[in-house]
Amino acid sequence: MLNRYKTLRQQASGEIVIRKSRFIGHGKPVESEAEAVAFIDEIKRQHRDASHNCSAYLIGERDECQKQSDDGEPSGTAGKPILEVMKHQELKNAVIVVTRYFGGIMLGAGGLIRAYADGAVAAIDAAQPIVKILRREVIVDVDYTWYGKLENELHAKGWKVGDTAFTDRVVMTCLPEEPEAERFTAWMTDVTQGQAIITNGNTKYDIEGE
Repeated sequence: MLNRYKTLRQQASGEIVIRKSRFIGHGKPVESEAEAVAFIDEIKRQHRDASHNCSAYLIGERDECQKQSDDGEPSGTAGKPILEVMKHQELKNAVIVVTRYFGGIMLGAGGLIRAYADGAVAAIDAAQPIVKILRREVIVDVDYTWYGKLENELHAKGWKVGDTAFTDRVVMTCLPEEPEAERFTAWMTDVTQGQAIITNGNTKYDIEGE
């Protein structure tokens, strides 16, 4: 699993108009090729009266699955520029469809490439790029006498903390980045003088800055 990667926050659409043609960029985060294909098919159904629904997607840690479609536009003028925009912005696990409603004015190959690239940018802006970080749950179980000190130390060091449960003891779910989990555990053991019960939980992605 990647320690961090850039993707889209949500499914969303953005529209631009170029020489009377409407270009609607649709973006969505996806986890599989099947999910990407289903989204493309959904957009095609919603915009079955459009001139073209061109698309591209990138899936996998090393972009193992990547495809693009010109959907009837001249070869290399639609799907490829969409894919290149995604690569330039370093997106992963994402799909983009750019719908075109022809406005009656020919754009030429260069014009189409720029238009579909701009449509992809509109989709990405609407769907909001985010960075996902892989974190490890480290559950820290301590006596109440340690809570104030740990809260201050965690804040001072910038370690992220998730849920905290207060029962007969305090159980804090800390969320260091996965590569830092071992160092965090050693640090926590030192800070609590070995009196904390520390267990590793699951790994999960969350959004940078949130």
